[in-house]
Amino acid sequence: MRADTVEPPARPSAQAPATSVPVPARIAAHGASAADRVAVTGPDTTLTYGELDDRADRLAAALQAAGARPGSCVAVLLPRSARYVLAAAAVMKAGAAYLPLDPATPADRVEYILGDAATAVVLTDHERAGTLPAGPWTVIDLDEPRSLVPAPQTPADPHIGPDSLAYVIYTSGSTGRPKGVEITHANLANLVDWHNAAFEVSSDDRASQVAGLGFDAAVWEIWPPLAAGAALHVADEGTHRSPQLLQDWLVEKQITIGFAPTLLAEQLIAAQWPAHTALRTLLTGAERLNRRPLAGLPFTLVNNYGPTECTVVATSGEVGPEGNHPGPPSIGRPIPGTLALLLDEAQRPVGEGEPGELVLAGPHVGRGYRHDPERTAERFVTVRTGDGETVRAYRTGDRVRRLDDGRLIFLGRLDDQVKVRGYRIEPAEITSWLTQAPGVGAGTVTVLGDESGEGERELVAYVVASGDQPPAAAEVRAFLAAQLPDYMVPAHVVTLDALPMTPNGKLDRAALPRPAVVAEPAASPAGESTDDVKVWLGELIAELLNLGQVGEDDNIFLLGGHSMLAMQVVSRVRQRYGVKMTLRQLFRGPTVSAIAAEVAQQQQEASA
Repeated sequence: MRADTVEPPARPSAQAPATSVPVPARIAAHGASAADRVAVTGPDTTLTYGELDDRADRLAAALQAAGARPGSCVAVLLPRSARYVLAAAAVMKAGAAYLPLDPATPADRVEYILGDAATAVVLTDHERAGTLPAGPWTVIDLDEPRSLVPAPQTPADPHIGPDSLAYVIYTSGSTGRPKGVEITHANLANLVDWHNAAFEVSSDDRASQVAGLGFDAAVWEIWPPLAAGAALHVADEGTHRSPQLLQDWLVEKQITIGFAPTLLAEQLIAAQWPAHTALRTLLTGAERLNRRPLAGLPFTLVNNYGPTECTVVATSGEVGPEGNHPGPPSIGRPIPGTLALLLDEAQRPVGEGEPGELVLAGPHVGRGYRHDPERTAERFVTVRTGDGETVRAYRTGDRVRRLDDGRLIFLGRLDDQVKVRGYRIEPAEITSWLTQAPGVGAGTVTVLGDESGEGERELVAYVVASGDQPPAAAEVRAFLAAQLPDYMVPAHVVTLDALPMTPNGKLDRAALPRPAVVAEPAASPAGESTDDVKVWLGELIAELLNLGQVGEDDNIFLLGGHSMLAMQVVSRVRQRYGVKMTLRQLFRGPTVSAIAAEVAQQQQEASA
């Protein structure tokens, strides 16, 4: 084993006892033995285990009366909340598979998914019930008590077995149409058993739920702690997108085990944490991890990897602090029961230390794609192991390399290479160096230009500052030039207050602005009044929202604003007025008046 590849002992590989007990049965057991213990608490309400189990029974009975059956899908279109957890639990109690739909999902995508899944019932609230497309599904509005009146108090026993469907999650497809991944109760039980054994989860723990509900990480956040009798804390909207707000919330709620998507985690592990932090384990995943934690953090960072088709997590491993472990962080080792094969294009094992496609086998491999046998046969394949055994496996399409100690290094997607100036480039390789540049807290690299090759294609780096001052573009490029060939050095470096994310917590590449969008404007005239600031802000926000005008007390987000627009406003305010405006401050005062008041206050303090 090479000394420069040694990581801390991989505690997450702890052997989990195989129980295959369905999650609803585990929640019911806690409802009977610890009825008064808090199960889930969120912005909407708090439910004890007794209340969660009882209300889930009542709703499950109503679902069965509405047509929910084993193998059928019940869509849950609700915001992040305790009620969402209740609804998903009820669907499984009814014997159906829950289909999570994030409220931020575009209407046409919702309509396609509901039809493709052959959805039987949709659980939603009054705000969203009226926006649903017409279809053969029954809509239950949870804000309408009469919708539950015909149901008996308890559901009929649906006889949930290991092969019964637990949930179906739709992911982006290469054809442009999302595909539904079917996961069984045996798959889910395997995840729960491994997680709770590996991280020693008990009823004393306080777990977080911050991931977007259409992201399979939410499955991982919700069910293992509830199966262990722990308290699940659901973050409110806004908190889950801001590293500052999220850190404050994790400390305030005394969360002991939590998850943050990679883009947020990279900023959390670079922050200073108070001594009284209860957090002992921070889990991350979703994107390639490029940073290591600062030394002395009060918690352990665990990097995880796994396709939706393999029940959230397939490999896992602790990540050591900066300075102790050269090279990029690994994605850990396969979790117990998982077989990780590295194959070439002919599906043959690659040589030792050589990169290959990661092909996964084991009890976490899902059933396949809903109502799509052709695509299922393409990705869920039969392969031969080194021992000559034939196993069912999933082709991930990801390139990895195995180190001498068994850890895996993620290299990128097989189809992520781009061609710039005649050279084949993997943007992930540039990003790994970008995040190590002085003054850079987080970043990504993308390519702009004509893919046909007729126009000039350029690499663009997007960075988030690690401190109060944005890094100088020239210094970032100089750092990269010392590490990479000239054709891999980005032509532009754009500073943002935060990288835009999709509702699932992944990088939203479509929302990255072109370099010209964030070009520095001319400095404002000295002594500009508060009213002048309001005029400028009103015109800026109206332009970004494509509105005729914006009132000084109008809430930006109620007018259609989003996190990317908020980042642009903050960036332009900082550049024009030279103040330290943050995304957090805008979230707390999302109006022209509040922003102008903050500018005036900071300018007054600076001149005092």
